[in-house]
Amino acid sequence: MDQQKIDMYIMTNQKYFPAEKIMYLKDKLRTMDEEKFSLISTIEMKDPTTLLLVSLFLGVLGVDRFMIGDTGMGILKLLTCGVCGILTIIDWFSISAKTKELNFNRVMSLI
Repeated sequence: MDQQKIDMYIMTNQKYFPAEKIMYLKDKLRTMDEEKFSLISTIEMKDPTTLLLVSLFLGVLGVDRFMIGDTGMGILKLLTCGVCGILTIIDWFSISAKTKELNFNRVMSLI
């Protein structure tokens, strides 16, 4: 795999992945073939900043959890108004990390 393509991919998508796992992702991308790399380039990733904004404004209704695919917690937040606001406040601080981890796991499932 061409090092320049890998560096360009990492540079343009680094905000979607956890910072501590970028080097591991680089190593994995070096060992893969062109066909898989083009498949990985087409993955639609969730933006952590967008999810944070959704969490701030609609987190009480569980919309942020529904968007990352955590349906059970989304229903719980919807029915209990974010467990009286406690889970909503916790999500304000953790939703970006959860989104980055979700994106990383999506890419790793294709590698």
